Amino acid sequence: MKTTLVICAALFGTTLSGIASAESVDPKRLSEIVRVLASDEFEGRSPGTAGETKTIDYLVRKFQGLGLEPGGEHGGWTQDVPLLRTQLQQPRTLQLTINGKARPLTQTKDVYVSTIRNSRTATIENAPLVFVGYGVTAPERQWDDYKGVDLKGKIAVSLVNDPDFSATAGEPVAGKFGDRRMTYYGRWAYKYEEATRRGAIAALIVHDTEGAGYGWSTVVAPGGGNSALVEDAEAPSALRLQGWLEGQAAAELFRSAGLDLAALRTQARRADFKPVQLKGVTLTADVPVTTEKTVSRNVLAKITGSEHPDETIMMAAHWDAFGMGPPDAQGRKVRPGANDDALGLAGVIELARVLKSEPRPKRTFVFGAWTAEERGLVGSQAYAARPLYPLSKMVANLTLDILQTAGPARDVLLVGAGQSNLEDDLARAAKAQDRTITPETLPERGLFYRADHFPLARKGVPVLLLMAISGAPDIREGGRAAGEKWLADYMKCYHQTCDAWDPKWDLRGAAQDVELFHTIAHDLGNSRRWPQWRPDSEFNSIREQSKAERSTNH
Repeated sequence: MKTTLVICAALFGTTLSGIASAESVDPKRLSEIVRVLASDEFEGRSPGTAGETKTIDYLVRKFQGLGLEPGGEHGGWTQDVPLLRTQLQQPRTLQLTINGKARPLTQTKDVYVSTIRNSRTATIENAPLVFVGYGVTAPERQWDDYKGVDLKGKIAVSLVNDPDFSATAGEPVAGKFGDRRMTYYGRWAYKYEEATRRGAIAALIVHDTEGAGYGWSTVVAPGGGNSALVEDAEAPSALRLQGWLEGQAAAELFRSAGLDLAALRTQARRADFKPVQLKGVTLTADVPVTTEKTVSRNVLAKITGSEHPDETIMMAAHWDAFGMGPPDAQGRKVRPGANDDALGLAGVIELARVLKSEPRPKRTFVFGAWTAEERGLVGSQAYAARPLYPLSKMVANLTLDILQTAGPARDVLLVGAGQSNLEDDLARAAKAQDRTITPETLPERGLFYRADHFPLARKGVPVLLLMAISGAPDIREGGRAAGEKWLADYMKCYHQTCDAWDPKWDLRGAAQDVELFHTIAHDLGNSRRWPQWRPDSEFNSIREQSKAERSTNH
């Protein structure tokens, strides 16, 4: 550790005096934290449940025990996040009408829907379905799938991912978005947002595993439940239902309307595509909904800077998982979220412990634990909307969300390559560990837009995400093949009951990754540097608006 820190000092051009004897991230401590948070006692850490209370209490005790200061509202440890929790009940009616004949839909088999609307019933009466291609409006790319179509009282049906995701070489759309790297336009959240803006009453996305980046079992994992900020749920324009059509069911639906879904996929890759109504097809739904308003909580702790306390470096992860669900084949009901994201939380706690053992930084370190990430980044969105520390003076956000458990790796996976010069910091820190940078090898998963750093990025804060499902790591014992096996095995348990703590995990690699953030945070916390977005990043112009508020003076 001492040698590594000396190398880091040279690489970063900073003095790490007094740090050579500091603590280092401990794999055993990571494991113990996960063991506790992923235990049945915490009931899957769902917001608004007894599991939340236990999780918040545990996190506060941990931060207090480390000697951190409360970083939340009113001098406390938390920030209130007013949530509306919804849960669909057994539908009274959920069916298509195709040329006058009823065709019932089975929730979780043919379709998966939920709602974030504050209503006791999700009701739709014979609403027409309109296929809107990829559901994208991107003026800067000269792209508009909607072409002015009137969606009032109708249901928008779209494809997942970007218009160029399946493009072949030579197609005009190729490279217009992200090629195989999903942009925000490819995310389900964007599709729902745009359908809402267009006046639709519901939105359905055609599922395919390659385009979504995950299988149908992940889609249905929430079990008909959802959460949203209360103010969003009570907006008059909120969709009545939102969700997915299973791929084969979607193909059959289009066929029944005299349409070829495969051919329409190809047509949707053209800029001159126009929406297509599924003639003779309507959807009717009458689904009871239980709703509960609750106040969930983000947890925030800090180490106040000695010279520039209003300038912050935030390290964060989400504390929630999927709670309790139907029993699996082994009778397990708790979906413990051990890796997603108890391990990320353990990393944040370890960062707090290690940084607290060092001399006080010049800038303030903030440690965040977000609620309701699994319901659409709700906790971090709430913070971005009501920040407790000025976002214009947030130096960086460093987010941990799923770390690999297969041992030390020769590389570190970079999510969202080309966004900011924090990538250079990551490369230098990795080099000090004798590691290299590998750009994410599964960019179609759109991970840069799927974790809690993203709401802060949308406000202009430079961000960096470590997320192990972005590709197969090059494991020192077993190489890329070992990494591929780890990834394939983990994805079978993603959002499932088997995402459980395992004493056989080798967390040395996870500790290395957390240590990268320690190096970056320490350097930023004791410098006058302000990381920058790349000039062509969509977030650069947002950050530039607050440039005058940031000082580089010592």
